[in-house]
Amino acid sequence: MIASLFRCLPRFRPAGRNHDFTANSVPAHPVTPPSPDLTLNTNTELRPIARLDHVVKRYGALLALDDVSLAIHPGVTGLLGPNGSGKSTFIKAMLGLVRTHRGEGQILGRPWPSAVREIRDSVGFSPEDDCYIAGLVGIESVGLMAELSGLPRVEALRRSHEVLDFCDVGEERYREVESYSTGMRQKLKFAQALVHDPPLLILDEPTTGLDPQQRRSMLDRIATLGRDHDKTILLSTHILPDVRAVCDRVVILVRGKVRVADTLENLSRPAEPTLRVSIQGDFERFAAGLSALGHQVRRERDGTIRILGIDPSQTTRVWNVASQSDVAITSMAPARNSLEEMFFDATREHALAPEST
Repeated sequence: MIASLFRCLPRFRPAGRNHDFTANSVPAHPVTPPSPDLTLNTNTELRPIARLDHVVKRYGALLALDDVSLAIHPGVTGLLGPNGSGKSTFIKAMLGLVRTHRGEGQILGRPWPSAVREIRDSVGFSPEDDCYIAGLVGIESVGLMAELSGLPRVEALRRSHEVLDFCDVGEERYREVESYSTGMRQKLKFAQALVHDPPLLILDEPTTGLDPQQRRSMLDRIATLGRDHDKTILLSTHILPDVRAVCDRVVILVRGKVRVADTLENLSRPAEPTLRVSIQGDFERFAAGLSALGHQVRRERDGTIRILGIDPSQTTRVWNVASQSDVAITSMAPARNSLEEMFFDATREHALAPEST
């Protein structure tokens, strides 16, 4: 069904628009949902789909975006930040929904902000807040978005049904949207963002209000689009496990500034070679033996041990120290920085900084 959805969209030029809506080339076979722990699109050195430079936005004395420069690469990018960090303002600025005081760039090959109307034609946006027209049923709501994007009515209806199938919306599509649960409205917004087959999707808190099964299904859909259908997706969320599940790049905004922007793989790699070890026995004797060999040893809150400055190829010396210390090693693996640590480090660093004016 999803292969058909992206294969069958005809090429045409809607009146008043200056671009083609063309289906992506995708294999005509069923899509197997990926594992939620799968990292997508490892070729992250491709040219950015969007790049904004030196963006500034003020609300009175509040500096919401403080000289933000950011590139969005093919694949799935997670946009993280605490409440009030500027995530929603940045998204609105990308779409031209708020005017910025400074900044320039390009999105999908079009100059930003001068061509924001054309940019919006090629972007699918799922906002955090509900946005629907009272009295319409689900299929009518999605069909309206398709027609507003330039699709003929018959094609809009066909694609609306197909994208609702992809979003696992069944007979509920014939009910009025006012009767939908939070989870159903999330699916509806996702379908509305996707129905015109945009190359860039912006999803603002798409898993909020979903139960665990719905959340996993939503993440699988996002992963499938990013991996198999060449969609570029900006995922704004505060749920760190969602970012770990589907994103291959991470951006952290704090107080309107970009504090972190890199691939998840690079961010997960410690600054120096480190092993993570679990033991049974005397920690002090074990740590002393490793310290004597010039290694820094740190005990984590979960009881595991980090051995800094040791390459994974040097594990023999760890086993030797354990034997000499009468300690049993129960697990050993190269250490990885956790996303939680990166997020809290980025926010903690500026928690006590004075507010920008």
